[in-house]
Amino acid sequence: MKLLARTRRSAVPAALWEYLGMIVAVGLLVLVFSLVNKRFLSPASLQMTANQYAQYLVVAVGMTFVLIVGGIDLSVGSVMGLSAAVLTVLMKHCDMPVALAVPACLATGALCGLINGLLITTWALPSFIVTLGMMLSARGATFLLTDSATQYVGGRIAGIAETNLFGLSLPLLIALGAVVVGQFVLSRTVFGRRAIALGTNAEAVRLAGISPRPIRTTVFVVSGLLAGAGAVFRTSRLRFADPNAGTGFELEVIAAVVIGGTSLMGGRGSVVRSFFGVVIIAVLTSGLNQFGAPEPTKWLITGAVIVAAAILDHYRQRLKRDRSPPGGQSG
Repeated sequence: MKLLARTRRSAVPAALWEYLGMIVAVGLLVLVFSLVNKRFLSPASLQMTANQYAQYLVVAVGMTFVLIVGGIDLSVGSVMGLSAAVLTVLMKHCDMPVALAVPACLATGALCGLINGLLITTWALPSFIVTLGMMLSARGATFLLTDSATQYVGGRIAGIAETNLFGLSLPLLIALGAVVVGQFVLSRTVFGRRAIALGTNAEAVRLAGISPRPIRTTVFVVSGLLAGAGAVFRTSRLRFADPNAGTGFELEVIAAVVIGGTSLMGGRGSVVRSFFGVVIIAVLTSGLNQFGAPEPTKWLITGAVIVAAAILDHYRQRLKRDRSPPGGQSG
């Protein structure tokens, strides 16, 4: 008990330092871009950037859980595109009201996630291969459903994005709520602890009498559901669905989650830190856009930031291992 108490006391400062590091990184980026462009910190600019990244934030919550259990979901961009296509086609061609079309959109995302989860758990297939297949299949279904044309729905869906509180749009508020709920589930519930244990040592979880299948399946269903939510957010903001929507989206989300410190090897992560990762990507992209940087330059800088975050995480974990006594105990 004394050893456990000492471990908990020592873990708290480490977690605080990690959060402080993320805050400092965001602060430095904001400082640099505000010095270059005086309009960067204008309320209108900050509000626009925050509201645009609601879709990234909500999908990052699901991606955090996927990476924690040792998986990866390459299909979230295509699933988001397919869900948006279902939403707009139902509203435009079937004259379905928003109150029914939005649940159908969310159900589409959840169904794609369920298919991913079942294929992965039933045949023990790598999540990389399964979600890569879903990425291609969902993209093809999107083009077929939309007849390869942009589907405009106009102001019927715009009310979701236009609803705001203190300048924050409803999608952003929902995304922030998802962060709070996701962090609570991860850190305060049995499911969250089992998800972390599964990503750390799946065999130990199985030997403890806990079936990994429901956990993995649930995680991929949540990822798909939140991709559907991202589709609602994006469509309500733009008022149309593009069959190419979400192309490359999964890489940006994974980048934000990795920058937030979630391990690609599983077993470690935080939804709150993923939130900061999205903020870093949002500030970096917005600053480069206002600076007028060409697209290749933005890719180069963003890629360098991702690699730097991975290298930093590597040394942080090695430092933790070096400080731990033999046998994995601390104290």
